[in-house]
Amino acid sequence: MFRPDTGSQFVNIFSMLLLVTTFAIVSQRRLSACVDLFALQSLFLGLIAALVAYLTGIHHIYVAALLTIVIKALIIPLILKKVIEHLNVKRELVLNINIPVSLLICGALVILAFSLTQPLISLGFLLTKDSLAVALAIILIGFFTMISRKKAVSQVIGFLVIENGIFLGAIAAAYGMPLIVELGILFDVLVASIITGIFTNRIQDAFDTIDVSQFKGKKE
Repeated sequence: MFRPDTGSQFVNIFSMLLLVTTFAIVSQRRLSACVDLFALQSLFLGLIAALVAYLTGIHHIYVAALLTIVIKALIIPLILKKVIEHLNVKRELVLNINIPVSLLICGALVILAFSLTQPLISLGFLLTKDSLAVALAIILIGFFTMISRKKAVSQVIGFLVIENGIFLGAIAAAYGMPLIVELGILFDVLVASIITGIFTNRIQDAFDTIDVSQFKGKKE
């Protein structure tokens, strides 16, 4: 059985692993590798939720943890892999911002996140409070990923990373949201991923590309 301070340290370790996978996604050009890293990140997120449920005795978090692993670590990656396979696009050759500069910007975003949340963390009392800075950093890097990438699939992964950051933030700030809200969000993310997969295939069929920067100037 974990002591609260030991459990808090494990939560912090898994949170840092989430942040590491976020940096790994930014450093990747291969789309399938980005999907695999997102699945790994979601697995870590599910483990954090399960650990928090165990430490706090809040049983509905077990349900959120299980659904996070099943939907985000298994089902959504399978959908995205099918989309990539159908599109036959393995790598993102052209980026809005190259990878070394992207990593530097992400490092600056992490510093910004820790600076902004430090006053809140010092006032908190939950054993997950230290993960709030990591959650904000993941949200900011997710937004940056959506801006810096041109392929629609990469931008979807950026959106999903943001959602993982929001979920981690909810756990860090209040041991998660009410179960009905968590179920609704997970269902929305799953439906959004399916619709995006179908929509991306339609874009490929219509324009012969999923590079969103090439849509500028197209009227029909």
